[in-house]
Amino acid sequence: MEQTSVFVLVLFLLLGSSRAAVEEENPEFWRAQAKQTLQSVLDRKLNTKVAKNILFFLGDGMGITTYTAARILKGQLQNQSGEETVMTMDTFPYVGLAKTYSVDFQIADSAATATAYLCGVKTNLNTVGVNAAARNGICRTQKGNEVTSILKWAKDAGKSVGIVTTTRVQHATPAGSYAHSASRTWYSDADMPDSAIGEGCTDISSQLLKNVDIDVIIGGGRQYMTPRGTKDPEYPADFSSGGKRRDGRHLIQEWQNMKNGKAAHYAWNKTEFDAIDPETTDYLMALFEPGDLRYEAERDPSMDPSIMETTEKAIRILQKNPKGFFLLVESGRIDQAHHQGNAYLALHEAVAFDGAIARGLELTSEDDTLTIATADHSHPLTFNGFPFRGQSILGKSPLWGTDMLPYTTLMYGNGPGHKIVNGKRPDIRNVNTNSMEYIQLSAAPLDSTTHSGEDVVVLARGPMAHLFSGIQEQNYIAHAMGYAACVGADLRHCQEHITPAVGRTSISPNGNGAAGGSATPISILLASLLALRILM
Repeated sequence: MEQTSVFVLVLFLLLGSSRAAVEEENPEFWRAQAKQTLQSVLDRKLNTKVAKNILFFLGDGMGITTYTAARILKGQLQNQSGEETVMTMDTFPYVGLAKTYSVDFQIADSAATATAYLCGVKTNLNTVGVNAAARNGICRTQKGNEVTSILKWAKDAGKSVGIVTTTRVQHATPAGSYAHSASRTWYSDADMPDSAIGEGCTDISSQLLKNVDIDVIIGGGRQYMTPRGTKDPEYPADFSSGGKRRDGRHLIQEWQNMKNGKAAHYAWNKTEFDAIDPETTDYLMALFEPGDLRYEAERDPSMDPSIMETTEKAIRILQKNPKGFFLLVESGRIDQAHHQGNAYLALHEAVAFDGAIARGLELTSEDDTLTIATADHSHPLTFNGFPFRGQSILGKSPLWGTDMLPYTTLMYGNGPGHKIVNGKRPDIRNVNTNSMEYIQLSAAPLDSTTHSGEDVVVLARGPMAHLFSGIQEQNYIAHAMGYAACVGADLRHCQEHITPAVGRTSISPNGNGAAGGSATPISILLASLLALRILM
């Protein structure tokens, strides 16, 4: 058995080596490539300007394994080998890692992580927009423990703000930008216990209208905005897609009434969405599904726009504000596909996400726009098995297991793909693992794949992007963004960029420069002598 394994391994290595491109066999290929990369790094100049705009891209569940696999898939979709493909995210010059644990768990959820990177405070699992003194599902612990997000800091500074997501707009990530809730699942009042309502807590949908004046809201979640008995416009025969609210409120109509007399539009399908002119629109609410949007691989282009299209519309509306904007763009269904154990769907979501980032960069200037791309947490996805160069990332490893059965290059540590029957793995030799329906094998059986706890990548470009290098706590991200854009509590950066007018600076008693009256002859003489001394 051991001799057979050695023979298979040697044959396997020989086959692999024959697949190398001819140019890659020349060491000068790699030296020239490295030299070019080195020079680009050496030529890099720090951009220390104040960020007028912030584009914050969040790949929910996009751990480093997902990121790498998506890079390969993107290239393979373009008929390339895949491994050497350059994602848009790969072009970001500053890279760091963020620690994702929550206050109470080693492995966090999307609500706790959203509170960290948006509000700058770590908190407990399943709570959003509150600090760690709040307890999951206990309304009374929420009061007095609310924390605000960078979206609100930006709005308070006069900027326009928006959220774009592929999930429902009440989901954990977008909710972290505007809501305060002891439970991330209180999407509507129908999802709340009577005790919580009696204690004065409000659902996340109602907070969407109340807490912050958000200029652009794009995603799903219609059913949490309308009363019970309200038929969904797209699925009128489906009772489960209809309104859920018990309080009788129609929040979409309320939003429209709140914006009466303003350049505001509501859309629920692509036709309406495409007809909206961003140049004449100041407010937009677009809800394309009763719940989460469809996966990119299943999306009907005639009914629902892509994340690239929604990102572009949001930017074009927000960027009219001369004071700038903050935009949160979430690819939320990377996570949901991983929960299903479906790598195909997850990776296609990540590829579409990278396309949205590319469009965001095209529409903005790196000179005044800080762009961040990161994830909230990871998933137990493994990339294994010595596949050959160019082999499908969704395919099978050429190196089989000791049970003489193949396995896929991508597998999960746990989830619905656990298929051990009578102590044996299924034989997938004749199974198309590249199909949209295939569920990858998992080591432990669970109905839904969990998250995983390794650090996530943080990528940055634009003003003060160098602040995002190194290994940091995840809550650091909000503070670094606030500092870069001069919003929130820490305004030192904008103060450093305010140059006092000549003859308008006096020396305060504590020695700090402060605005004063006209310069006296003595002060002018002293300044002249000091300048002469420096020149000498």
